[in-house]
Amino acid sequence: MAVFQSQLSTSTTEFAGNRDAMLALVKRTRQLEERAAAASAKSKGRFDKRGQILPRERLARLLDPGSPFLEIGNIAGYLRESDDPDTSVPGAAMITGIGFVSGVRSMIVVNDSGINAGAISEIG
Repeated sequence: MAVFQSQLSTSTTEFAGNRDAMLALVKRTRQLEERAAAASAKSKGRFDKRGQILPRERLARLLDPGSPFLEIGNIAGYLRESDDPDTSVPGAAMITGIGFVSGVRSMIVVNDSGINAGAISEIG
């Protein structure tokens, strides 16, 4: 197998600027993910009254303990229901990702009924 030699110089100001810009985007993405989780968690009282658990709690119970979960589609629907980037809730009322269930890598889709009562948008 051929070995690739990188031409990337990590000591340049251009690299530092690109790295900082990417880290800022990653931070923003994490904030948006937290916004979706918080929007869903607002329904906890309603779920508790019905004897139900929140969608993210169901997901946590489904996944193998301590195993990784790679959430994908977490920005789907962002800025669709609202033009305001400070209030738009990403995720299209869905939690999708890849995780391990009983040791098997699985694609998982959870309808996040804590957001918009689980109504699925065209993006979802």
